[in-house]
Amino acid sequence: MFNQVTKTFQFGKHTVTLETGAIARQASAAVMASMDDTCVLVSVVAKKEAKPGQDFFPLTVNYQERAYAAGKIPGSFFKREGRPSEEETLIARLIDRPIRPLFPEGFTNEVQVIITVVSVNPEISPDIISLIGTSAALAISGAPFSGPVGAARVGYVDGQYILNPLQSELPASQLDLVVSGTDSAVLMVESEADVLSEEVMLGAVVYGHEQMQVAVSAIKEFKAEVNTPSWNWEAPVKNAELLAKIAELSEAQVNEAYQITEKAVRYEKIKEIRTTVIETLLAQDADLDVQDAKDLFHDLEKTVVRGRITDGNPRIDGRDPESIRALDVMTGVLPRTHGSAVFTRGETQSLVTATLGTQRDAQRLDTIMGDKTDTFMLH
Repeated sequence: MFNQVTKTFQFGKHTVTLETGAIARQASAAVMASMDDTCVLVSVVAKKEAKPGQDFFPLTVNYQERAYAAGKIPGSFFKREGRPSEEETLIARLIDRPIRPLFPEGFTNEVQVIITVVSVNPEISPDIISLIGTSAALAISGAPFSGPVGAARVGYVDGQYILNPLQSELPASQLDLVVSGTDSAVLMVESEADVLSEEVMLGAVVYGHEQMQVAVSAIKEFKAEVNTPSWNWEAPVKNAELLAKIAELSEAQVNEAYQITEKAVRYEKIKEIRTTVIETLLAQDADLDVQDAKDLFHDLEKTVVRGRITDGNPRIDGRDPESIRALDVMTGVLPRTHGSAVFTRGETQSLVTATLGTQRDAQRLDTIMGDKTDTFMLH
């Protein structure tokens, strides 16, 4: 009935299965990915046309856990799933970081990735299989994606690295490291660790990258079997003639403006130069694409700033490469808080407060991986 494709491979001590073709067939791509009994449904929807005038890549990654995955009923008053938890947000970012740079420059089509945890084994965290499933779904979507990527968790017990340790093994591990990358490069590393040597940490990254290659190879084979036609997408060609005109009119002035050390004054000067350039170009060509001209002016700014760096000139605010911004700290700035401070670095400021509580004030978290208590809350 359905054109189903299934790929199963061994990933350390776990069995990983990738399936497509049965569920969410209206999506650009959908993959049910499982690592033993932890299963996630990854759906990808990508638009084949970009929104006119859009100058950024609108990639959305949503990771959502469902209480039913662990045989639970949500603990809220309404007995419904609530807003994303901090853990869900962090895992969404974990997935976003390695995949975002693999889309080509100039690609501004909207892409939405939704990862839903539908079944969970308490011993196997969903984050690794979510990343693998996302990579597989993007690989078979047809969108321009320079993947696939793999992912692995690395533990360190008794001087030995452990691939994808169980949740029950992590308390004894001196390291909890997640690494993601392609067959040739590491793209993302995140870890919690005891005090370990640089050699051990680097070795963990290398070990994880080597071990994840079985997942990368399996996704390539999965992609070949699904055989989704690739999009006929080409990067937009920049108007070289218009860029040359903008450079001729303003490059020297932009260079001078970026020698102004005061940020507000510099921004105002750049805005003034851009306005003058646009007005001059409109006088020469009434049909000028103003947004295109603004984008090319921004490209000129990047070229000027990069050129100053490579030529060894001082940084924008006048510092040499080894100097840091002026730092200042004021403490006890608020009379009734338990602790307060204003931290200033250059022209950036942060007001920070601290509040102490008892064990009764700890945050109680009802997650699909079990109940947890958090005594440190950062807002």
